[in-house]
Amino acid sequence: MAETTYNNIILIGFSGSGKSVVAQTVARRLGWQAIDTDDEIVKLAGKPIPDIFVQQGEERFREMENQVLQQACAGSKTVIATGGGAILNAGNREMMSRSGVVICLEAKPQTIHRRLLQNTGGSSNGTQVRPLLMSPDPMQRIEQLKSSRQPYYAMADWTVHTDELSLEQVSEEVVRVWRYSTQPACQVTTATQQYPVFMGRSWLKRLGREMRRSGLSGSAYIISDEMVFHLYGQRLSQMLEDSGFKTGSYVVPPGETTKSLYTATAIYEFLAERHAERGDTVVALGGGMVGDLAGFVAATYLRGMPLVQVPTSLVAMVDASIGGKVAVNHPKAKNIIGAFYQPRLVLADIDVLSSLPHRELVSGWAEVVKHGLILDAEYFRFLEQNVERLLRLEPETTTDAVARSAAIKAQIVSEDEKEQGQRTLLNYGHTVGHGLEAAGGYERFLHGEAVAIGMMAAAFISQRLGMIPAELVERQSRLLEKLGLPTHCTDVDKQAVLTAMELDKKVQRKATRWVLLEGLGRAVVRRDVPHNLVLAALDEVIQ
Repeated sequence: MAETTYNNIILIGFSGSGKSVVAQTVARRLGWQAIDTDDEIVKLAGKPIPDIFVQQGEERFREMENQVLQQACAGSKTVIATGGGAILNAGNREMMSRSGVVICLEAKPQTIHRRLLQNTGGSSNGTQVRPLLMSPDPMQRIEQLKSSRQPYYAMADWTVHTDELSLEQVSEEVVRVWRYSTQPACQVTTATQQYPVFMGRSWLKRLGREMRRSGLSGSAYIISDEMVFHLYGQRLSQMLEDSGFKTGSYVVPPGETTKSLYTATAIYEFLAERHAERGDTVVALGGGMVGDLAGFVAATYLRGMPLVQVPTSLVAMVDASIGGKVAVNHPKAKNIIGAFYQPRLVLADIDVLSSLPHRELVSGWAEVVKHGLILDAEYFRFLEQNVERLLRLEPETTTDAVARSAAIKAQIVSEDEKEQGQRTLLNYGHTVGHGLEAAGGYERFLHGEAVAIGMMAAAFISQRLGMIPAELVERQSRLLEKLGLPTHCTDVDKQAVLTAMELDKKVQRKATRWVLLEGLGRAVVRRDVPHNLVLAALDEVIQ
């Protein structure tokens, strides 16, 4: 099956939505060519479109439409304005989807009727709309046809609502969408793998095509938890099948206790029963737990299968899905059975955040705040200034925040894939955080909640060592609390936390490596933190 490219822009939408004139304008801006399929049909037939309908029938018209669309889609650097009914044919939809970015120009029936009467929305031959309006009540005809075609317009990668926009504004939006669609939010480049991280709104439906672009084929085995699969699993399976993949799915209970060798073994059985091959793909659909578990399975089954991360939680989008850390838990410590295994691609759809349980969403902000504290002071200030917008999940601000956080993680991973140096800084708050998770049996705390408390312990130690002022500790605490994250806890066995910390992956030569702050946006690794100061920090956050 041919690999998807994004060399073309395909405009779909009802007659009168402005496809033809927008195609011409966008093509001029990009230095591309513009093709109007209705114009090409007129050239092919040697007669106007109404005559084709009357003399040869709609079936013949649709055959010619398919022919000229196929020729247009075979090219590159082309803006293609399609006829209003082109999307009715499944073959046309698949062809357009594989040829480029599909953008639907949308307009209300009243707007369409006005434009058609003014003859401003049709093709340059000015006649394409007439066969569709041969009715005593054109407005009613528009509403009926538009309603029947609306489900097919959903195939578009993006929709631009044109009612209140000028030609230049619509064209500008189309160009912006195309540029956004063709570039990942960031790229991870390590010694073992290079892969894109796609992040934005309405990206989930593009997974199959992006997998094709990455050279993947065969079967795609979706690993997910019960809650996430209920929301997105069947839809994702269908979209992957539409892209030519055979699919299977294995669904696990939600929660960190699921991330075990026992569950991994059950997934091995599932893959073995289906004769999974090394060239097939494991798709991790879910939060950090699913990403770690599915990634561990992908890294170890058949000595390695391609892995695709589709994070659905905030913490997974900005942290867990990027960087190739995959693992399962041991009852005594978190993530100590694992590997570094990079995915082929990461695709995060910001829209799914709105379906997260409130506590799960809030938990994710801990990793976001962490990235600002340790590496990017300007980003931390951006978070402080936009707390209310982030809590409301305002699309533009949220997308910006998540993409910038993911880019920070991607940069660190690219420089230090296997945590031999700077990547260790990403563990700020995790030493105590992982200890809290283990002491709570992986059930009491969500990961972000434990990390938030752990960051307060690390900030306390940083201040006591004279590395940062109290004012920065207060700023950290204030931002975490505004985002709804805990800064301390009660009724936790401190000795159990200490025991788990001794088994932590960051222990080196029996000494815990602490990630501490020496300023906003600046973190360091210290191995000389006195034990009595560690105990004092635990007393500070475990009350």
